[in-house]
Amino acid sequence: MHLNPYGEYAVLLAASLANDWPANRDGIVERTRDFGMTMDFPHSTVDDHAVTRAVIDAWLTVVDARDPQERAGLLNSHMASAAAYPRLTDHNDEGWHLHYRDRDQTLSHVLLAVISVGTALHLSTRGMHRLGRCAAGDAPGDLCQNVVVDVTRNGRQRYCSVRCANRSAVRRHRARTH
Repeated sequence: MHLNPYGEYAVLLAASLANDWPANRDGIVERTRDFGMTMDFPHSTVDDHAVTRAVIDAWLTVVDARDPQERAGLLNSHMASAAAYPRLTDHNDEGWHLHYRDRDQTLSHVLLAVISVGTALHLSTRGMHRLGRCAAGDAPGDLCQNVVVDVTRNGRQRYCSVRCANRSAVRRHRARTH
């Protein structure tokens, strides 16, 4: 049996949804596929899109929490509201593995469980500081608010993209030379 590696892919999925919100439910499901989720979401509700947005907005409170205790408290609250016990499964003949969600749940409930547990695993194994907003948003006049999930070896990723890192470097250079 392998332990489902919810950590990295789940937190990267959450960041992707937060940074580029899909226009509809199908777009959310497509994004889950892009990040390796293979399960079906057969229980569609009229408000799946809006309720899933609320899940991501609640997750953003974890991203924006600066204090590790506050961050942990928020995550614990999210995981408690997911309220699914771990279970062994062998769906799609992928081999036995653990899932942290009930079967036959709505899209938003599954994502709440997966993203909450994944974020907790990511932060507890890599460090509580390895999730935040793009550092380019700290500069006057730059409005980048993208989420940054630090999966680097050295734990120092501060920008959401090379473009934001380069803009910030140019801004610092110009400030020094003027």
